[in-house]
Amino acid sequence: MRDSFSSATPILLAALGGTFTYYANVFNIAMEGMMLIGAFFGVLGSYFFQSWAMGMLFAVISGAVVSLIFSVFALYLKTDEFLTGIGINMLALGGTTYLLRNIFDVKGAFISPRIESLPTWDIPILNKIPILSEILNNHPFIVYLAILLALLIEVIIFHTKFGLRLRATGEDPETTRSLGISPNNMKFVSILLSGILSSLAGIFLSLGYVTLFSENMSNGRGWISLAIIILVKGRPLGILLMSLLFGFFESVTFTLQNFNIPPQITSMLPYVITLVVLFLYSFNKSKREK
Repeated sequence: MRDSFSSATPILLAALGGTFTYYANVFNIAMEGMMLIGAFFGVLGSYFFQSWAMGMLFAVISGAVVSLIFSVFALYLKTDEFLTGIGINMLALGGTTYLLRNIFDVKGAFISPRIESLPTWDIPILNKIPILSEILNNHPFIVYLAILLALLIEVIIFHTKFGLRLRATGEDPETTRSLGISPNNMKFVSILLSGILSSLAGIFLSLGYVTLFSENMSNGRGWISLAIIILVKGRPLGILLMSLLFGFFESVTFTLQNFNIPPQITSMLPYVITLVVLFLYSFNKSKREK
């Protein structure tokens, strides 16, 4: 159970970021690339400054820059959002591999004692409850931040003026424009928030989940995040539950590896289960519509 939270966190953060673009009606498939770039620049900043805080700063800035690139092409140059996202993902994969080999002169993965990992939090009140303390205590602080963000974003989307404008932008941009609100500006903000949260997902991968950077370490998590958003129709609390479910099944794979099951098979388990859930959801939805 303890590993479920660590496994769920990058999925949760990226999906929460994608919630903003979902309601702004921006088809953002670039979360995979944003996450990977955040993971790389998090390690870069942490390594050169020997500080996790600088790593986080580098990651957030990189996420904002990638969001800006996506916005310029998709919103102002009117390129296809899907193709723009594919381009971002390809740029992230090729770019981080190139930088890894040219800055650190290594292939595959970069590990160094100079890389400072994210600090963990010890919550005193949990120490009084042995079972909960073992499961919930001493995680990197981003784990707790992600859970709080799920609750906060639920409130922002459905109970604030910003959330109302965001949803109106996605549902009827012309009406939004007639009220003096720029749909493009709202979409830009949604992409920016998505980039920042996806970069936090990336830095958790490289400085929290492990303390290293490896090529393609996002490993499809951005796509899983997108699938979860669609599955729960962008509800942040639903995203939280589905992310924890995915994290649970991913943690099960670690246990299964102790039974001499080939790792290629166990690593497929969370993704196969996600596909099964999506299939069942689509099947039930089409059945109800009939």
